[in-house]
Amino acid sequence: MNPILIGTSWKMNKTLAQALSFSETLCQQMSGITSKIQPFIIPPFTCVRDVTTYLNRNHIHCLTGVQNMHFADSGAYTGEISPLMVKDCGAIMVELGHSERREYFGETDACIALKVQAALRHQLRPLICIGDSQQEKQWGCSKEVVIRQLKAALSLAPAEQAKNIIIAYEPIWAIGENGTPATPQQAQEVHYALRQTLNTLFGNTVSQSIPLLYGGSVNPENCLSLLSEINIDGLFIGRSAWHADGFCHILRLINDSLTVSPT
Repeated sequence: MNPILIGTSWKMNKTLAQALSFSETLCQQMSGITSKIQPFIIPPFTCVRDVTTYLNRNHIHCLTGVQNMHFADSGAYTGEISPLMVKDCGAIMVELGHSERREYFGETDACIALKVQAALRHQLRPLICIGDSQQEKQWGCSKEVVIRQLKAALSLAPAEQAKNIIIAYEPIWAIGENGTPATPQQAQEVHYALRQTLNTLFGNTVSQSIPLLYGGSVNPENCLSLLSEINIDGLFIGRSAWHADGFCHILRLINDSLTVSPT
């Protein structure tokens, strides 16, 4: 059984001092968290190496990642970070395709597919973000939109490396300060469609090894009900986890639910 992935991306937040303070609190509060839960954090580029080193030095089993990367190994791409640089700073994961990257930086499905391919080529775990807009939800085409995004992102991914992929469904209408979280039933319906798509692309065995995370206004009040759905394998948390105490609170809630569960 795959561990439950629970993580957060800090976006363009936290100085190095703030990042290390978060890491220190995480180290203090991680005691007793079951290995059935796999935490991860995705800091800004400037903090990744230091946060990774700090967590590893303190033997904290928390993965780290970066929020973007280029698909080329090197070259005249001013301001970009290569897969080799990501690996060099100790990160395991790379967040790709976030709606903010698509909207503000013009990232296309084709560009994201190249980045996914590059991540897998360098043994990084791509965390592929997909999501529908409020208008697409109102039009009733949410599933069609995210399935198209999923297929496009995976179009260059070798089948033998697909098990290293992570998918995060983040409806655009659910993220941000004014977002409204999807109900567990809404999220499950989309996740089921995504799982069926993965079955078609890679077969059932590989499909079941690919974690499907939900992200979008996840908080202590809804985290357990979301995880109760069969096709929700983890949570990609926003502002509720930007403070270490909040992140650890959600981790403990999930940990306690697993402790009392008969399974």
